[in-house]
Amino acid sequence: MTRLIKQINFPSDLRKFKKESLKQISDELREELIDVVSETGGHLGAGLGVVELTVALHYVFNTPKDKLVWDVSHQCYPHKIITGRRDRIKTLRKGGGLSGFTKRSESEYDPFGAAHSSTSISSTLGMSVAKKLSNNNNNVVAVIGDGAMSAGMAYEAMNNAGALKSNLIVVLNDNDMSIARPVGAMSKYLANLLSGKLYFSFRETIKMIISSFSKRFSHKAGKAEDLLRNIVTGGTLFNELGFYYVGPIDGHDVENLVQIFENVKNSNHKGPVLIHVRTQKGKGYKPAEESGDKYHGVSKFNISTGEQSKTKSNTPSYTKVFAETLIKHAEQDTKIIGITGAMPSGTGINLFEKRFPDRTFDVGIAEQHAVTFAAGLA
Repeated sequence: MTRLIKQINFPSDLRKFKKESLKQISDELREELIDVVSETGGHLGAGLGVVELTVALHYVFNTPKDKLVWDVSHQCYPHKIITGRRDRIKTLRKGGGLSGFTKRSESEYDPFGAAHSSTSISSTLGMSVAKKLSNNNNNVVAVIGDGAMSAGMAYEAMNNAGALKSNLIVVLNDNDMSIARPVGAMSKYLANLLSGKLYFSFRETIKMIISSFSKRFSHKAGKAEDLLRNIVTGGTLFNELGFYYVGPIDGHDVENLVQIFENVKNSNHKGPVLIHVRTQKGKGYKPAEESGDKYHGVSKFNISTGEQSKTKSNTPSYTKVFAETLIKHAEQDTKIIGITGAMPSGTGINLFEKRFPDRTFDVGIAEQHAVTFAAGLA
């Protein structure tokens, strides 16, 4: 088969293809991602899960004029490959090479530098307001993982966006949490229906009709519509925050993703929209799919077997030195507490926890809470 991915250096090249080619392009992009990370190491599982999502977003939205922000941005390797950085992709995470996260100085396709975490909705809300003040009608899209969505900052931003009724699209990449029922044929149909221009228009027509009746009837009719949509879609929380909820939808059905994004982009809806996408971390690479951590972070590995090449060294890692030193001090001082924001193994707190389980706290991806929680402890 012709390698379509070789013809794509920028999203403008991607948009020249017909929708029917997007599945093959996604498959080839996934193969290239596996090949790259097998040589560079890095975050593999998250990138494998968003291949189709990456293709669909760049196919529908006119990036970089339309702004696309990734959060947590270690999902961005496929994004980097198709945004002018393929020739440098094997320099990933090396000195002088590409960053493992989005980086503004690296590309105009990276409008915001985001690593850990949960900053995408706040930043894209700012971009949305700036565009409105500048009379700019380009779209703004945030892609946020379900882990990053667990942080309070994300909800602070959503609450603000709902109150402002800003034109903002948030894509929730849900690859772990059971936020809604599994995706099926009915969910796919409903997502298409609820995101379509016809439904948006019908919704506005219903509002106009019931507004002519008593306030009591109008209130009940509005509640009935919300109840009906929530029964079939599970979007109660997001609706309460002022977002129009669409989903859940299959994040690996690239043609359906394109249809949903086009529906939302072309609708007349005013205000923020949340599109709930279900994906599988490690998708398309069997060793990753079968691994407990879905190959979240890997060293160089053998593609055929999935076996990772661990560099042997007699020098202890910084993480281990930190953990052992912390444990040593904690044995002498009972007031020493270990706190981590969902990074126990990456910080050495997992070793501290084995020794002091009652003095270790993983607060999830919630850095500002972790710091303030520590202040309260102190």
